[in-house]
Amino acid sequence: MSVMQKIKDIEDEMARTQKNKATSAHLGSLKAKLAKLRRELLEPSTGAGAGGGGKGEGFDVNKVGDARVGLVGFPSVGKSTLLTKLTGTMSEVAAYEFTTLTCIPGVVHYRGAKIQMLDLPGIIEGAKDGKGRGRQVISTARTCNVILIVLDCLKPISHKKLIEKELEGFGIRLNKRPPGITFRRKDKGGVSLTTTISEPKLDLDAVKAVCSEYRIHNADIHLKEDCDVDDLVDVIEGSRVYIPCIYVLNKIDQITMEELNVIDKLPHYCPVCAYHEWNLDGLVEMIWDYIDVLRIYTKPKGKLPDYNDPVVLPKNRRTLEDFCNRIHKGIMKQFKYALVWGTSVKHKPQKVGKDHVLDDEDIVQIVKKI
Repeated sequence: MSVMQKIKDIEDEMARTQKNKATSAHLGSLKAKLAKLRRELLEPSTGAGAGGGGKGEGFDVNKVGDARVGLVGFPSVGKSTLLTKLTGTMSEVAAYEFTTLTCIPGVVHYRGAKIQMLDLPGIIEGAKDGKGRGRQVISTARTCNVILIVLDCLKPISHKKLIEKELEGFGIRLNKRPPGITFRRKDKGGVSLTTTISEPKLDLDAVKAVCSEYRIHNADIHLKEDCDVDDLVDVIEGSRVYIPCIYVLNKIDQITMEELNVIDKLPHYCPVCAYHEWNLDGLVEMIWDYIDVLRIYTKPKGKLPDYNDPVVLPKNRRTLEDFCNRIHKGIMKQFKYALVWGTSVKHKPQKVGKDHVLDDEDIVQIVKKI
């Protein structure tokens, strides 16, 4: 029996099974089996019987700039037009589907940062199982800082659900954060579950069923928040990526103002018209908020700060040591202290060490050892 057939059989059994406390352990076991089979499908050992498309390797595009944004969507929703208007890079546009057959990169310059945009080929239903160039498209999407799901506002909203399902099947979690589960293997003592929640969705039987599917017989699991079986499977698998996502509704020139007002109130949505260049500035502003970076300006001794070429750092890695390593890996060997001007210090300038946490638009002057 092929992997695809096994996946279908498990999905059919899950659809037939009622959801209640008595069946939670059985459903947990089925979900764990499904995750393992999907992993096999994405990384087949050999080509035989493993589905088309080979291993899930992305397009060969060098990462340039400070952040990477991928445009994902069905064919003929306006991804190529959007890339051309935003970056000036020519991506072929035509009236037929599947015009773009490979990954087209472009760069947007915004607030001193370089944001790489990738126009990925249109995906089809079943992409996560290797149909079309689905594996390549979604593998490249995994490397992005932000994903733009481009939708045609005249097409049904079910297109959004289909694309989300394809990305979820490839281990991409959109607009989510990692679940609050601490998972630690041990040598003996069996599987134990502790939680600070009064009535959690997960019980010990379901946890044991999932762990036994992965041949884990001794582990400590602690729930910091109310999580379900899917979250536990994600933590054990460990190969999930959590990426912010913006839903770009294109071709808004063909809908009414009332419909546009409804769309504008939805979370994570940005209505645009790539052809008429409507609201493209708003989209770039939204991308900037979602990539979550900050700009640090350098100041050579005795000179004015360089405001034209900032050093861009992610907000989760913004110490002075991260700043130095971003410029050159060898700076920390000669680092003595730094002078900082900005909102992260009380005095201007202030003498700080390598563990100082920087804020957006701080000015830094590095002093080396003699």
